[in-house]
Amino acid sequence: MRQHFREIEQTCGVSGSQLWILQEISNSPDIGVSELAERLSIHQSTCSQLVEKLVARSLIVKERSKEDQRRVGLRVSDTALDMIGKAPAPTQGLLPEILGTLPEETIQNLDASLEEIIEQLRIRDHLLAGRPLSDM
Repeated sequence: MRQHFREIEQTCGVSGSQLWILQEISNSPDIGVSELAERLSIHQSTCSQLVEKLVARSLIVKERSKEDQRRVGLRVSDTALDMIGKAPAPTQGLLPEILGTLPEETIQNLDASLEEIIEQLRIRDHLLAGRPLSDM
């Protein structure tokens, strides 16, 4: 997985998690940060920080909804679209791609096993809980 994420960074100039965000926004223009965070299974504040970094690099554009001025939708820039097109597949990363192919029973067994492992961990760093795996 690290090799795949390094290849993404070398090819695109963004991290694997940033590319995944760009891909999700590209697939769902005008998506909000809360829905994006839910799709990525990360905390909303973590998602906001990642989005702001991409806005600062002009890869994401924020637009207020004409119907509801409180709602801000996200769109990718043309530069980001080019980046996504050049990115090595899968853009969301290898692990989510592989997990998506597994039968539901296998996923449930994996979830139970991972919960058992987490319970056995003696050191817990709650600050890392919202951090994407590709950024660790």
